Amino acid sequence: MKKIIPYGRHNLDETDKQAVVATLESDWLTQGPQVPAFESKIREYCGVKHAIAVTNATSALFSACTALEVKQGDIVWVSAISFVASANAPMMCGANVEFVDIDLKSINISTKTLAVKLEQADQEGRLPKLIIVVHMGGASADMKSIYALKKKYKFKILEDSSHAIGGKFNNRKIGSCEFSDACVFSFHPVKIITTGEGGIITTNSKALALKLHQIRSHGIIKCDQNEAYQIDQEIWNYKQISLGYNFRMTDLQASLGISQLKKLDAFIGSRNKLAKKYIIALKGLPLSFQKVSNTTKSSYHLFVIILKESHIKERNALYQYLTSKQIAVNLHYNPIYLQPHYRNRVFQNGNCVNAEKYARSAITLPLYPGITSEEFEWIVSNVRAFFKKANNNGKK
Repeated sequence: MKKIIPYGRHNLDETDKQAVVATLESDWLTQGPQVPAFESKIREYCGVKHAIAVTNATSALFSACTALEVKQGDIVWVSAISFVASANAPMMCGANVEFVDIDLKSINISTKTLAVKLEQADQEGRLPKLIIVVHMGGASADMKSIYALKKKYKFKILEDSSHAIGGKFNNRKIGSCEFSDACVFSFHPVKIITTGEGGIITTNSKALALKLHQIRSHGIIKCDQNEAYQIDQEIWNYKQISLGYNFRMTDLQASLGISQLKKLDAFIGSRNKLAKKYIIALKGLPLSFQKVSNTTKSSYHLFVIILKESHIKERNALYQYLTSKQIAVNLHYNPIYLQPHYRNRVFQNGNCVNAEKYARSAITLPLYPGITSEEFEWIVSNVRAFFKKANNNGKK
């Protein structure tokens, strides 16, 4: 293979380029008509009441935590397997972050573990204010079961759906917030659709949406022409009513997002077909794959192979072998609490046994709509070649 095959990449065509050029030639580059138009398209697609576009998914997570009133000393629980931003956002709000173990089949937060942990926390008087539920790889966690626990223990739910736009749970699009207070999407170039960088928060709460709009733009609300707002005889066209940030998405990004959104369902279809092809092509190897329940349609942002117990020790060798063949495999993810920043605080090995076992055995293979048949066959043949060589060495 002459070129490196990345684990993920954007998929742009001429219509995307034309959409951005049209905005470049318009009167608006930053805060113009394309951002609210993109938000409207996301609302319609997800079947949700409000959508607030921001600079990236990390600022979306932080904004959502802030709007949900996560403060110094509050307790926030996060799935142990995720990108670090899932835990960084509440920590930046001053929260005490704790981690919940995963289910080894779904790679999502374990509802059984969560139920036990909540019961214990209730007895100790230290229930979480918020739980951040990650939809790993694009497959929704069991939101219905988690929502039932929310009703019992009165915590808030934020869906980190950075991997999952276009997916479904319980016959509704992820992002509908049927079982959560808010949901966050990412539009980074390796995600399902891209705006270059960018993110969005969806919610059905009008009050929460208002807070998010303020947080996004300096804590400011604009005064309409019918509102005479005067201070010492001076006329003001906006009011800053709280502290906020500059997390605004640009019209350039939004115009690309609108164009990409038109192709989202086609991208999801292509990713699901590729995932099925992988599962068939890798049959018979000492591997398993993320289990997607019957109530879920995954967007397949990631395709993760999980080495069986008997072959876990070969994971690093497989990673290095595939890398040497120009296949840019990846690791998604080590448990967040084993990252140096978190290890240097109060987190140690053994917190989440399943998460640590998964992390030792998982490799992400390339998956995106632009993979050619030649590239796909190259990936599969080299995975098979590695295990054939390993088996032959084992027989000697």
